[in-house]
Amino acid sequence: MKQNISVDQPIPKVVRYVMADDSEKPQASNQALSEITREYAHANFRKACWQLLDTFISYGVLWALMLHAVQQAYPYWITLALAVIAAGILVRIFIVFHDCCHGSFFASRRANTILGYISGILIFTPFEKWQHAHALHHATAGDLDRRGTGDIWTMTTEEYMTAPRRKRLAYRIYRNPFIFFIPGPILLFLFFQRFSAKGAKTRERNSVAFTNLAILLVVVAASFTIGLRTYLLIQFPIIVIAGSLGLWLFYLQHQFENVYWARHESWNPIRLALEGSSYLKLPKILQWFTGNIGLHHIHHARPTIPNYNLQRCYDNVPTFQAIEPLTIRTSFKTVCLGLYDEKQKKLISFRALRRSHRVAPG
Repeated sequence: MKQNISVDQPIPKVVRYVMADDSEKPQASNQALSEITREYAHANFRKACWQLLDTFISYGVLWALMLHAVQQAYPYWITLALAVIAAGILVRIFIVFHDCCHGSFFASRRANTILGYISGILIFTPFEKWQHAHALHHATAGDLDRRGTGDIWTMTTEEYMTAPRRKRLAYRIYRNPFIFFIPGPILLFLFFQRFSAKGAKTRERNSVAFTNLAILLVVVAASFTIGLRTYLLIQFPIIVIAGSLGLWLFYLQHQFENVYWARHESWNPIRLALEGSSYLKLPKILQWFTGNIGLHHIHHARPTIPNYNLQRCYDNVPTFQAIEPLTIRTSFKTVCLGLYDEKQKKLISFRALRRSHRVAPG
């Protein structure tokens, strides 16, 4: 995914800096990009409140319709059909949660924290824990020497070839799309998010405890009102479908063929934003459900831009429009990519590695 700019056209200032040699210092591009994106990095109370209404009310209505369908013993496929739509809304709630973690949804830090905790209960994700991991993701994404927190496990070809057979097998299982996108979200949202990370600070541990307690209270209340079975018939498919969709979006953000990765000494955050973060071009309805997160290159360039300002920023800044987009069709080609080749500077498939190095399958 490289810059797509004709040599006959004047190159925008920011792009000219980014396309410079890797040894070029990135300060100038940081400053230039900061200047042209500053006006979009401001919360808008009216837009934020409207997004809360059209998102949370829609989710509540769909939950009520699913409850009615289950209680009236309608065919379960009706409940599942509604669950698909509700899962899309839950993805949108996650984007609100995500903006709260960046402190960008509202101008008030307190308001962001309160909304972050509330939405975190709905998406089964502790606010403070995820906020910390996500901050590390922004600080280390695309840095080959600082992998391992808030990202997808990615090995280089050299690391894979020299790894023990057991580790290669574990990696192949992890990168298998039928494992990653089906049981993966169940384990992530229902199990792994229930525990604090090793060495977590008190605020993060308290956030995990608070979210776990809140979820437990919801389950207990549901058991005494609508019944545990009814609750699970509704909530379980929603969280599984939403989790799979969310992991798919997260995967596409930094897992495409010509993605930018670099060793720490030459890592450039602007190149990471424009060459290492994808622009997933979606139909407008899907863009609404996903809260504009497909404009991920803009998000990494300026993380404090709230999701409801991302499209306006894209429309007004030629640098962002110069990025070649992923589409739904081309995005499926990324699932076979599993290793980063430092010599070719791109992600390659296991099959391509076997062809070039004759390495036995993991």
